[in-house]
Amino acid sequence: QVQLVESGGGLVQAGGSLRLSCAVSGFTFSAYTMKWVRQAPGKGLEWVSSVGPGGGVTSYADSVKGRFTISRDNTRNTVYLQMNSLKSEDTAIYYCEGRGYKGQGTQVTVSS
Repeated sequence: QVQLVESGGGLVQAGGSLRLSCAVSGFTFSAYTMKWVRQAPGKGLEWVSSVGPGGGVTSYADSVKGRFTISRDNTRNTVYLQMNSLKSEDTAIYYCEGRGYKGQGTQVTVSS
């Protein structure tokens, strides 16, 4: 059974930081690109960042470039998203995705 379980969301003031985690089970984690996507209130899903299977190749949406860092630990089957200099427009539910599966999400709320 495939499971992706996000954690680490919460309420933070603008300019603050959060670190999201996504623990994966049920498929060969180290073989797949992993992504973070988000959905703001009243909006569609937005791709945020991706990391290749080995962790060495990363990419970011322009809206988060320079503020967010994606990483993964293939020994722990976990992908992370370090979010710094948070803005109110980063408020959303954040989901991790891999191999076509998506987790239940974790809420991030940034107060201005």
